[in-house]
Amino acid sequence: MAVEKAPQSTPQKVTLTGVVDSISGHKTVRVVTNRLTKHPLYGKYVRRRKRMLVHDAREEAHVGDMVELVLSRPISKSKSWRLVRVIRKNVLGAAGVPEATTEK
Repeated sequence: MAVEKAPQSTPQKVTLTGVVDSISGHKTVRVVTNRLTKHPLYGKYVRRRKRMLVHDAREEAHVGDMVELVLSRPISKSKSWRLVRVIRKNVLGAAGVPEATTEK
């Protein structure tokens, strides 16, 4: 009797999107992810926020950028996420105001 193995499928990777909140050191950024969850008793949708430290090996993310993250092995005590790509660059300056233009 030959036992056939089912073809192994690669597990689905956990990915999230969020906004870079701050740069927390060398090759580390803090990303804020927002989500809506339904309250179990009242049924109202409640906003939930999670801040997580993300490994940015190429140091390409800046404050205000929208980024995509993927769950990975633990990199340090508090880092278990890696930066995949920058989805959208920040259109505002670091102070939260539009960058100055040279038009007169």
